[in-house]
Amino acid sequence: MAEVRARRAPKPVDVPALVDGIRAGQRAAVSRAITLVESSLPAHRVAARELLTELAEQSAGEPAVRVGISGVPGVGKSTFIEGLGTRLTAQGHRVGVLAVDPSSVRTGGSVLGDKTRMASLSADPHAFIRPSPSAGTLGGVARATTQAMLVLEAAGYDVVLVETVGVGQSEVTVAGMVDTFLFLTLARTGDQLQGIKKGILEIADVIAVNKADGEFESEARVAARELSGALRLVHGKGEWAPPVVTCSGLHGAGVDDVWQRVLGHRDHLGVEGLAHKRATQQLDFMWALVRDELDQRLKSSPGVAAVRDEIRTSVLTGDLPATLAADRILAAYDSDRDA
Repeated sequence: MAEVRARRAPKPVDVPALVDGIRAGQRAAVSRAITLVESSLPAHRVAARELLTELAEQSAGEPAVRVGISGVPGVGKSTFIEGLGTRLTAQGHRVGVLAVDPSSVRTGGSVLGDKTRMASLSADPHAFIRPSPSAGTLGGVARATTQAMLVLEAAGYDVVLVETVGVGQSEVTVAGMVDTFLFLTLARTGDQLQGIKKGILEIADVIAVNKADGEFESEARVAARELSGALRLVHGKGEWAPPVVTCSGLHGAGVDDVWQRVLGHRDHLGVEGLAHKRATQQLDFMWALVRDELDQRLKSSPGVAAVRDEIRTSVLTGDLPATLAADRILAAYDSDRDA
């Protein structure tokens, strides 16, 4: 019986009703839409494309502020986001938070409890928090998170914050889908530059030394000066020089200043610069969608399924080199298209 249920086709999606619900700002509709764009089921992917096309055709007005937020482990990203988000909603903004979580190995779902770590913001009627599982691939991050941002913006959220999981390649992926990339760091990590890859400094638009409170406030200011000096070696004249400031997400000190720096970067881009940046991101997103779709087609290929186990065994026993194994899989995939 369970097998019959597993094979049952998914319930058809009423896209027009979902669009109306999103436009009306209904939280349930927004949640369902994000679940839809995250789904890998073929029928859901078709419905998601239809949904996003309709939302794009109806979009108008000032573009939302998209900010990626990353930082070293233990830096207090969630605490900072909650402090910033509650300030923004108090000012009349509607804030959407997408937390790109590491995926569960068994279920593919998010394993971090962002709503429990942002208790006040999650209860705010003008905020929407959604953990976004990466599904183990950067392509999954690019597809799901970018489309979730579009859903939030269509629902009237004028600020979208994307939290990432530490420092790594996923940060580069997220930086490629937002307007401004904010990097949080700490003062109490020994050498301030050790463990921080040069690549992170290159993609950061604003840097904030968090937990600058109490006895550690002076250390935070020293760390900020050190980072400012390091950035002079990375950025040339005429480029945007990422400001380095201090803040305390827990106590709220300096959080407003960080936000003003984010807006300053947006002003630096200007209308044309922002439009060009987003157009370039759309081009990159297009190729990310192509790669993701090809990956899905490869996994569902009957030809590949027919030889997968045999090739896997041959590679594990050393009888077949990985290069030849890859050629055989691609040949099996091509045979489906020629049939």
